[in-house]
Amino acid sequence: MNGALLVAGTTSDAGKSMVVAGLCRLLARRGVRVAPFKAQNMSNNSAVTVEGGEIGRAQAMQARAAGLAPSIRFNPVLLKPGSDRTSQLVVRGQVTGSVAAADYITHRDRLADVVAGELAALREDFDIVLCEGAGSPAEINLRATDLANMGLARRARMPVIVVGDIDRGGVLAHLYGTVAVLDPADQELIAGFVVNKFRGDPALLAPGLDQLRELTGRPTYGVVPYSDELWLDAEDSVSVQAGSIVGRPNAPRGAEALTVAAVRLPRISNSTDVEALACEPGVTVRWVTDPAGLADADVVVLPGTKATVADLEWLRGRGLADAVVAHARAGRPVLGVCGGFQMLCRHIDDAVESRAGQVDGLGLLDADITFASAKTLRHWETPLHGYEIHHGQVTRCEDGDWVGVGVRRGAVFGTHWHGLMDNNVLRRGWLTEAAAAAGRTGFVVADDVDVPARRDGQLDVMADLLDAHLDVDAVLGLATGGPVRRPVITTGLMSSLQI
Repeated sequence: MNGALLVAGTTSDAGKSMVVAGLCRLLARRGVRVAPFKAQNMSNNSAVTVEGGEIGRAQAMQARAAGLAPSIRFNPVLLKPGSDRTSQLVVRGQVTGSVAAADYITHRDRLADVVAGELAALREDFDIVLCEGAGSPAEINLRATDLANMGLARRARMPVIVVGDIDRGGVLAHLYGTVAVLDPADQELIAGFVVNKFRGDPALLAPGLDQLRELTGRPTYGVVPYSDELWLDAEDSVSVQAGSIVGRPNAPRGAEALTVAAVRLPRISNSTDVEALACEPGVTVRWVTDPAGLADADVVVLPGTKATVADLEWLRGRGLADAVVAHARAGRPVLGVCGGFQMLCRHIDDAVESRAGQVDGLGLLDADITFASAKTLRHWETPLHGYEIHHGQVTRCEDGDWVGVGVRRGAVFGTHWHGLMDNNVLRRGWLTEAAAAAGRTGFVVADDVDVPARRDGQLDVMADLLDAHLDVDAVLGLATGGPVRRPVITTGLMSSLQI
C-alpha cells in the first residue's frame, strides 16, 4: 500500500486546508501521483463532484491542486449543520438522513468502515494520499467518535503533522498542548509540527522551536510565512464574521467604487460565492448582521444557507428583511444565491428542511419555491460554469429569465447557481448593471480580472511558500515511511479513550 500522511491542526482555520492544497500542487509538479482526503468534514461550503455527489469545497480545491477532478472519494463523509444540534449526513456524496450530535456515536462504526475503505482504495491508486484532519485532534471529548484525526491515523497507521496558526498567538502552547492531552498511542503518531502564517524575523522564533523540540521530542518541519494572497476559498466560518472585509480591496479603475453588503446568515453555506466580487478593483465586500450595515451599501447579497426558512425568520427578527426590501424598492440591486434566492421569492413551501409548510418570502421576485425530498446536485460547464446544491425548486415564476441562470425583476436577481460570479464575462456585465442601478455611474469594471485564474494562482503561491519554507523531503519521507514512534509526554491529563 502506498504512502499517506495526516495534516492536523491546533484549531479550526489553522491552515490545514491550504497546507494540504499546497502540498498537492507541489507534489503534482514533481510528478507524484497525489490525492487529497478528508474522512469527515463538517461544513456548509460544498461542491458537486464528477459523479454528481457532494463534498466539502476544500477537497474540491485540493483535488484541483493535484490536477484531479473533484470526486466523492476525497470526502466520503460530510456533515452539513442545519441547526445547533443536528446536521444533514452526506455519505459518499449523497444525503442519507440527519444526525444529532448526541447520537452520532451510533453511526461511528459504519462510517469508520466507509472511511477506511475509501482511504485504502486511494492508497492503492495514488503514490501518496494527503489527509486533512478536522478541527483539532486535541478535542478529546470527541475522541470516541473521531473519524478524521487520531482515529483515522490509528486505524490507517499513518504519521501526523500538526499545523499551528501563529497569527492567533500562543502557538507554542497550542502545539505542545495538542500533543500532551492525547492518549499515549495517539501521541506516538504525532511526528512534528508546522508553524503557519508567520510574520517577522524567523530567528526570533527559533529558540522557542528548539525548546519545543526538547519538550516534545518532535521537530518543526517549517515556518510558513503569512501571505495576503491566500484568502480565497476559505472554508471555516471563523473567517466569515460580521464586520469583516472579504479579501484585500483594490483601488477602483474609475471615479467611483462599489460597496457590497453580504448578509452573514446564521447557517450560511457557500460563503465563497461573494469572493469573485471581492476580486474586482473598486469593490468592497463586507459581512453584515444588522440593518445599519445596509445603510450605505450599493449592493446587497443574500448568500446560500442550509436552513432557508429558519434564516429567513432570523432576517425578519433582526430587522434585516425590511432593510433588504427597502433597498430593493429604492431601485438598488439585490442578489440572492440559492437559499438567499429562495428568500427573495413570494412563497416557500417547505415540508422537507424545516417542515414549516407554507411560508411567505420577501416577495421581491414573483416566484414560488417548493422543497423536494431529493436534493438537486448538478454541475455545469458550458457555456457557463457553476453548480447547484438545493432542495428548493422553482414551481412558479412570472419574472424575467436572467441569461438562463436565474430570475430577475428590475435590479433584483436570484439564482440557484453557486460559483456563478466566477464567470468573468457574466460578472463584469452584472457589475456594470448593478453599478448603474446603484447610481455609481463612475464605476468602471475591470476587463483583466480572471477569478478562476486567481483561485488557481493561490495554489501556486501556497506551493511556492511550502517549497521555500518547509522541509518537503522530510515530510515526503514521513508519508512514504509509515507510522513513527515519537516520545510520550506524561502530564496526567491524557485521555484513556480507546480507538
